[in-house]
Amino acid sequence: MNEWIKTEEEIGRMRQSGKRLALVLETVIESVCPGMTTLAVDVLAERLIREQGGIPIFKGYGGGSGRPFPATVCTSLNNEVVHGIPNQERVIRDGDLLKLDIGMRYDGMVTDMARTVAVGTISDEAKKLLRVTEESLSCGIQTLCPGGRLSVYARAVQEHVEKNGFSVVRDLVGHGVGRELHEEPQVPNYYSSSFREVVLRKGMALALEPMVNLGGFAVTIAPDDWTFVTKDGSLSAHFEDTVVITEKGAEIVTRRF
Repeated sequence: MNEWIKTEEEIGRMRQSGKRLALVLETVIESVCPGMTTLAVDVLAERLIREQGGIPIFKGYGGGSGRPFPATVCTSLNNEVVHGIPNQERVIRDGDLLKLDIGMRYDGMVTDMARTVAVGTISDEAKKLLRVTEESLSCGIQTLCPGGRLSVYARAVQEHVEKNGFSVVRDLVGHGVGRELHEEPQVPNYYSSSFREVVLRKGMALALEPMVNLGGFAVTIAPDDWTFVTKDGSLSAHFEDTVVITEKGAEIVTRRF
């Protein structure tokens, strides 16, 4: 398991990477408005990352289909769960839920984060979905500490989501992060006895990302071989932060302050 542990020097660089990425995403979110295309969002995100001295880690990233991801940020709308590809023809409209998933390599270290943006006026049901998804991430993070177990994190996320009447996506999970975008261990957002238990250690870095659906948990892949959508067409929300396990618990590095 030693390969999962980051050195203090690496953690310091992850803090800088995460702080800069959080600034980028905050600026992108402030710019999102009805009438903007998802491609325009992507162009802005890439410019901001490079201005920070970073490299867009998603761009050119390989997938199961063998076709590299073509963009800097995943822009997933409404029933799209994650990995939506920016497109000049895709226009953001009032009432949309826009999921922005973004990653950056800075000074050799990778951080990864996501937020769901309410565009204009959204329904009360959609507002609750956003709130509960973000809260579920916080509930999970609060369980993390050296000697803790990922199953406890998974239960905390799932319980908060399901007691509010929503469902946790099963086919997509969080992951280790730091030297590369996707590292071990896998981090499910729901409990299953089939997952290998992981005991947390100081220096582990994790990208935690509950994906929550208004309807059922089932998802399917779109014809572009990248975008996951809800099988029943219901709305979905996604929040993600990169954390490092410290002596005091989990430090969220993808925050500006």
